[in-house]
Amino acid sequence: MLKEGIILCLGGQGGVTAGRILALACVKDGLYAQAIPHFGAERRGALVKNYFRLSDKPIRRHSPAKRGDFVVVFAEKILNLIDVKEILKEDGLVILNSKRGLNGLKCYYVNASEIALRLNLVSAGWPIVNTAMVGAIARVLNLSLDSVLSAVEDTFGGRLEDINKKAVEIAYGEVKSWSG
Repeated sequence: MLKEGIILCLGGQGGVTAGRILALACVKDGLYAQAIPHFGAERRGALVKNYFRLSDKPIRRHSPAKRGDFVVVFAEKILNLIDVKEILKEDGLVILNSKRGLNGLKCYYVNASEIALRLNLVSAGWPIVNTAMVGAIARVLNLSLDSVLSAVEDTFGGRLEDINKKAVEIAYGEVKSWSG
């Protein structure tokens, strides 16, 4: 079972960190994983892609994914920049930071922005949605909550660890399926 995903975010939303946390959680669940960030000159608000793979066998491929079994969208404004259908496999699914899903696609959604704002996970006025999105992704991909929380512990320390673990737990419990 090899699953490939494409995480789309804006610089400053934590997409690269999200990929690392997810990969670590997969390893803790006994799986193999890769997180391959792809971006140009770093700047806040620019599009960032993170290619992600998980498998129950060693992963030999080390290139960007052209089409994903799943595509994760950290901000609805990204949908104006990229046609998700073009990078999604025919039977793929979308995991979206939104109050609702996308019509015509198999979709899961969670309001990660609201979770981040509620927990004061904000930098320069922007909600940092990465750990909330990690919680939603983990739930959809059937990763254990314990492994994700452990990966967050390995990534953050102190107060940031506690707040980010809370974001994961909330989103893990609140992610919903969309059938619009």
